[in-house]
Amino acid sequence: MNTYFKTTPLLLLLLISTLNFSQTPNKAETVSVNGKKIYYEVYGEGSPLLFLHGYSLSSKSWQSYASDFYKDYQVFLIDLTGHGKSEPFKEDLSIKSVAEDLNALITHLNLEKVQAIGFSFGGDVLYQLALLRPSLLTSMITIGAVGTWSVKDFPQYEKGYTYENIDNFDWMRTSHESEAQIKGIFNQFKNYSIALSAEELKSIQPEVLIMLGDDDIGVPLEEVARVRKYIPKSDLWIVPNVDHGAHQGKNRDEFLVIAKAFLSKD
Repeated sequence: MNTYFKTTPLLLLLLISTLNFSQTPNKAETVSVNGKKIYYEVYGEGSPLLFLHGYSLSSKSWQSYASDFYKDYQVFLIDLTGHGKSEPFKEDLSIKSVAEDLNALITHLNLEKVQAIGFSFGGDVLYQLALLRPSLLTSMITIGAVGTWSVKDFPQYEKGYTYENIDNFDWMRTSHESEAQIKGIFNQFKNYSIALSAEELKSIQPEVLIMLGDDDIGVPLEEVARVRKYIPKSDLWIVPNVDHGAHQGKNRDEFLVIAKAFLSKD
């Protein structure tokens, strides 16, 4: 699932971490790639590790996790196209296009091999990046995402996820730079649709850890099984009694242990 509702419209599913994070980034800048302005921050030293946020969130949602990784990795927190301190959407949402923008940023940064963690929308972008540039990713963790999802399958989300209901989404105004950007995120949600074929899944080269909560109603287990079957190198971690944000809250510590162990295999 790539939204933040549960079983009825307008109920919040995602709880954004409020843990303090005082580490100063080594670099924070906005660069122009593919004709779009994309913002990123860098923490620590080591091999590159990208963190990608969910739809309507920003890199702020990963900031409290950076301190757990920056001693071993060069951590990149990225505001994906249309989000955070990156500029508002200029065109209709396309997950593939967002991956192309991310790839252009990675090229700009002269990164040849990376690892990555992507939540929801960020996970879907990672699957597209793995197809776009097969040799780039050595391993990746996706949370609440299997690379295939369409808002058309969840009409209640599309109906409730509007600017008129912004008071139900308290993270929006703390995550983004302007009302125009927020409106763009709401407006583009209707275009959220992506699908991976069996052949595309078979061509994914990096090792993938697929993580999801067993109460995540937006990710059908049939689709999880299909992805697990076709990706050549994949592991599956289903977290019991958890919904979309399976890496958060009471599961945070276990997520950190397993994520670090998985990433360190490279």
